[in-house]
Amino acid sequence: MKRVVAGLIKQGGKLLVCQRTRHQTMPLKWEFPGGKIEEREQPRDALRRELEEELGIAAEIGDEVARIQHEYPNGGMVELRFFVVHKYLGEIENRIFRDIQWAAPQDLPKYDFLEADLTLVRDLAAGKLL
Repeated sequence: MKRVVAGLIKQGGKLLVCQRTRHQTMPLKWEFPGGKIEEREQPRDALRRELEEELGIAAEIGDEVARIQHEYPNGGMVELRFFVVHKYLGEIENRIFRDIQWAAPQDLPKYDFLEADLTLVRDLAAGKLL
């Protein structure tokens, strides 16, 4: 099973959402920034590393707010762990995505998110998690 972490980066009541490029798997889908946990890496350390690589920020990783296991139709399994990020150092820069946007939680369902993120997106839009 692939183990993945993602950050719910909050600013002014909005969350940062990122769109994959045409060349990535599941092209042009929206997601929360983050990535794969490397072998012998702790989840918070993995997220800190991924956010630095993808967005150029030094993030302070907060509480885990959701954990989801999802099986894709092709048989791929993923475990996603979502952490809130209230603070970070540096300016966010788009290093790898097609697009990044700040979205109000209630607007999240308008984005074409990865299938594995949909339950979390619905909960965030309903005001259940943050």
